Amino acid sequence: MLVDVTEQLQRRPAPSPGAPNRQRHRRRGEELEAALLEAAWDELVEVGFGKLTMESVAARARTGVAVLYRRWPRKDNLVLAAIRHYGQIRPVPIPDTGTLRGDMLALLSDVNEGRSSFTAIVSSVFAGLLADSGLTPADVRAKILGDRPLWSDAIFRRAHERGEIDLDRLPPLVLEMPFDLLRHDLLMTLKPVPWDRIVSIVDDLFIPLATGQVASGP
Repeated sequence: MLVDVTEQLQRRPAPSPGAPNRQRHRRRGEELEAALLEAAWDELVEVGFGKLTMESVAARARTGVAVLYRRWPRKDNLVLAAIRHYGQIRPVPIPDTGTLRGDMLALLSDVNEGRSSFTAIVSSVFAGLLADSGLTPADVRAKILGDRPLWSDAIFRRAHERGEIDLDRLPPLVLEMPFDLLRHDLLMTLKPVPWDRIVSIVDDLFIPLATGQVASGP
């Protein structure tokens, strides 16, 4: 019997070098969801919110559209998840220069360089999300951030421990202000913010308000 099976295997034609591999890797769980969200982001970048469909994302991800609908019942749910996923897998490094001023300049610069294109894409989505689901830009930002810690939390905590600021008395609006101004400039110009503008936000506005002192630095 073993001889017969061996002979049958030997008589089978060998696959040609150019033959396709029919054994496809089946994605599941987190791997599948990540692939779907990456496909949704790529589709969003390429065609925009208006032309993006569940079918086009499924085709890009090489899966059935039912796989998408099981996870996200509406297009706006999928787009928000894709934006959130993009931000989570491409985090901005948290600087630790030893001073509040140095950390803020470094963080704003990194956000400016790494997020200008991201901001341009997201801003183009606002009108579509507002029309489809009634979500304002503030609602979109809240949904994207969720309950994750802000990048600036560690910077402000270290500055508090060094005695540079008093988080117990400092209004949250002061801590949010540098990022609100940077975000405003990015949304208004859809281009990276000039370095001297970032320095002005930190030295002329944030440091005096946060510490009560005039910023000193090059």
